[in-house]
Amino acid sequence: MTEKYDPYENAIAERINGILKQEFSIDKYDTSIKIRRKSIKNAIEIYNEIRSHLSNSMLTPNQMYQQNKLY
Repeated sequence: MTEKYDPYENAIAERINGILKQEFSIDKYDTSIKIRRKSIKNAIEIYNEIRSHLSNSMLTPNQMYQQNKLY
């Protein structure tokens, strides 16, 4: 659920949920909330800091955000 109830924010939230489910299989394991939160935290770290993205010229999201010019 998004804070502002904005349809555009909902689309972003749904995209994030889809990535967590499809790429990291967060929903496939019946684990405790503590383990699930840690899994989500690790997945977000991998997504932002390790996994390169074709749409970002094969940079990670953090690398793309920190650059001074577009490629």
